[in-house]
Amino acid sequence: MGRISISCLFPASWHFSFSPAVFPRFMLPSFRQLLLLGAVVVLAGLLYLLLVTGKGHNIWLQDKHYHRRLSRVTDMEATDTSNPNLNYGVVVDCGSSGSRVFVYTWPRHNGNPHDLLDIRQMRDQNRKPVVMKIKPGISEYATTPGKASDYMYPLLSFAAEHIPKAKHQETPLYILCTAGMRVLPESQQEALLEDLRTDIPVNFNFLFSDSHVEVISGKQEGVYAWIGINFVLGRFNHVDDGDEVVEVQVPGGDQQETLVRRRTAGVLDMGGVSTQIAYEVPKTVSFASQKQEEVAKNLLAEFNLGCDAHRTEHVYRVYVSTFLGFGGNAARQRYEENLIGSTRLQNKLLDQHRGETPDTPVLDPCLPLDLQDEVGPAGQKLHLRGSGDFEQCRLQLQPFLNRTNETSTSLNGVYQAPIDFTNSQFYGFSEFYYCTEDVLRMGGDYNSTKYGNAAKDYCATQWKMLRERFDRGLYASHADLHRLKYQCFKSAWVYEVFHSGFSFPRGYQNLKTALLVYDKEVQWTLGAILYRTRFLPLRDIQQESLKGSHSHWHRGFTFMNNHYLFLACFLVVLLSIMLYVLRLRRIHRRAALNRGPSVQWLEEGLGATDLAVTL
Repeated sequence: MGRISISCLFPASWHFSFSPAVFPRFMLPSFRQLLLLGAVVVLAGLLYLLLVTGKGHNIWLQDKHYHRRLSRVTDMEATDTSNPNLNYGVVVDCGSSGSRVFVYTWPRHNGNPHDLLDIRQMRDQNRKPVVMKIKPGISEYATTPGKASDYMYPLLSFAAEHIPKAKHQETPLYILCTAGMRVLPESQQEALLEDLRTDIPVNFNFLFSDSHVEVISGKQEGVYAWIGINFVLGRFNHVDDGDEVVEVQVPGGDQQETLVRRRTAGVLDMGGVSTQIAYEVPKTVSFASQKQEEVAKNLLAEFNLGCDAHRTEHVYRVYVSTFLGFGGNAARQRYEENLIGSTRLQNKLLDQHRGETPDTPVLDPCLPLDLQDEVGPAGQKLHLRGSGDFEQCRLQLQPFLNRTNETSTSLNGVYQAPIDFTNSQFYGFSEFYYCTEDVLRMGGDYNSTKYGNAAKDYCATQWKMLRERFDRGLYASHADLHRLKYQCFKSAWVYEVFHSGFSFPRGYQNLKTALLVYDKEVQWTLGAILYRTRFLPLRDIQQESLKGSHSHWHRGFTFMNNHYLFLACFLVVLLSIMLYVLRLRRIHRRAALNRGPSVQWLEEGLGATDLAVTL
């Protein structure tokens, strides 16, 4: 029996050589002892792997859903500003009525190119989100653009106070302006932006360049909102999730290239002035005409949310459309203007005086039963009385949707990309939630039949009784008399926009109306910073690769794979030693039987050729 050499992807200096001479008879362990030793070593190796990969380094968990749930729990905790591995980002939302600054934070990227940054809102020591709002909107300084940076100073000072000073230089700052700035002439927009670009770097040390301040389009805002909500919902974690998957034809790629990944959620949002819809379009779209194709290009956004431009798993095609004048209050104003005009014309043609006094009111099916109301300019008021007829109200509102007979269109005749109603999910915010919850107390999962019946009963209830219920506190705490007064109208408007405008079937069951997602308000600014920092993980991945290149491990392996490889080699070495010892025991038995106990069994191996075992 000669020497046995074992090597297992170890450096040349890691060479193990064993000779039978080093194991006298009395030192050979029993088979039971070998098994016990092997079990102890295996358990120790597994414990080592768990500790190193689970705590010592930021490696992704096998169950990504579990990892996401853990991150959502810690998302409510105060941010540990003493942690040097945390990164920060600042986004200022410059709206029409005011501006808000949001501070976000995220840990070092885990090194998996399939994952996005784990961005969350920063929280102060009282666990409150780090947010500050000021009024008025920055557009109010259109004629005095030199004051723009002074206007912005309190917001940025607030952010700077919460972010560790040592992190300021690497903290990106984005100032993004929306509707209020869009209505200004381009020259005034540019003057305001130029003042910010010039003065902010003088007063603050954030990572800030000219491209970090701009006026974003309604399409961009809609895409950012869609990204933010789906990120919080965990829909960008592409793991097997039962039936909640969708087959996607990758935009810009080979027509035959398809992916199966988690189904994303669409977004419906109705404010006082406008209504917006955004959702993923997984299949390649065909158009009825060249004109429709040109329109669609302005409504479809195709982008890669991942850090690697060559990977397609985070490539999305999203339809976004905003409809000005289709919000709840704007729709009511249009309805009243039409009612005033048609009544006056009819009075003139028939020589009548309907609506001119409270004794001759015009019946309005969109107001609760017997509610008295006045509309129109002073001196020309039109008196209304509610007839509380939900179905009649719906019929009267349908012309205000401005639908056309063209295929694939929605509100105002605008192109609408196809929706797979059998495999989709939507979240409804703002008026979609207020209309279902504040008075009807039906927020959450939407059911058109139950909602329609509840709205019908509300409209048909006498105003006097509704007031009594309100005084007894039977409605939501933030519901006011304005909500009570126009609940009937807005219930019908939301119903018609959803089913007639956007063509959702009456039996559609995958709409969830909500005010918060996971108990917090989701702003489009979250989607904005997630999109604009999407390439940052490359830095961490490259740094991790550089670290790995200095070792003897194969450069293609990640940190996690290196530890699995180490454990595998360790187990192979252990198994080889055990087999070798068992072999020695068999040799010793044969020697004892053939030559007697006094003969040295070591002589059996003299002159034998070395046997090398390489794995």
